[in-house]
Amino acid sequence: MYSKIQETAAWLKERMTTAPQTAIVLGTGLGQLATEIEATLEIPYKEIPNFPVSTVEGHDGRLIFGKLGGKDILAMKGRFHYYEGYSMKEVTFPIRVMYELGIKTLFVSNAAGGANKDFRVGDLMIITDHINFFPEHPLRGKNFPTGPRFPDMHEAYDKGLRDMADKIAEEKGIRVVHGVYFGLSGPTYETPAEYRAYSMMGADAIGMSTVPEVIVARHCGIKVFGISVITNIGLSDNPTEATHEEVQEAANNAQPKMTEIMRCMISAN
Repeated sequence: MYSKIQETAAWLKERMTTAPQTAIVLGTGLGQLATEIEATLEIPYKEIPNFPVSTVEGHDGRLIFGKLGGKDILAMKGRFHYYEGYSMKEVTFPIRVMYELGIKTLFVSNAAGGANKDFRVGDLMIITDHINFFPEHPLRGKNFPTGPRFPDMHEAYDKGLRDMADKIAEEKGIRVVHGVYFGLSGPTYETPAEYRAYSMMGADAIGMSTVPEVIVARHCGIKVFGISVITNIGLSDNPTEATHEEVQEAANNAQPKMTEIMRCMISAN
């Protein structure tokens, strides 16, 4: 696997005309943020050697090199999920490639169900921590030479970046909340009983991505900032049915606020 990572990174380096140190992973319904990027190079995943291909509606499947906030960036428009049938090594393959390309800071976004009664649909939740409930660990197997066998995870989401986001949100008058992201394999949405159980375990938001990517990024020494768009409230007295289309719509409606925060953060980072 490591030789494939290096092969893919070498292929991309031959085509890159920028030198990004910041990368963004755009999740469900959040791909429109890519329109804010002044793209210099866009490559469909299917053209990149060894790259998986996203199969989920709302995940376009392109690697974008360009500028955002005046800084060189690399963006994944569409990510890979464990529920698509990929192994954890495949799900996190792009993060390993990012490290080889010189990425130092990773911004991850996702759509998530709210497990906190104080949250509202459309809220932006700055991720303070996560709970890994995936059945397979992304670091299982032979250790990659990019980090220690037993990486520390006490600050998976960089406090300095979180503080920066809070300051920007306050200046811009954008409501943000804070909480713990609970990572599950999916692809079913949670039952009301599951929402109650996960909430008691410490979850504020629940989703099917992000955690594996963050673990691998931290193993590589990459700083991480994570943000969730709360697309439905699963923990309520009157839980309602969640559909993928409604999740996408709620995420789309929240994009301008998320874009503003990320653009300012990248510019200042």
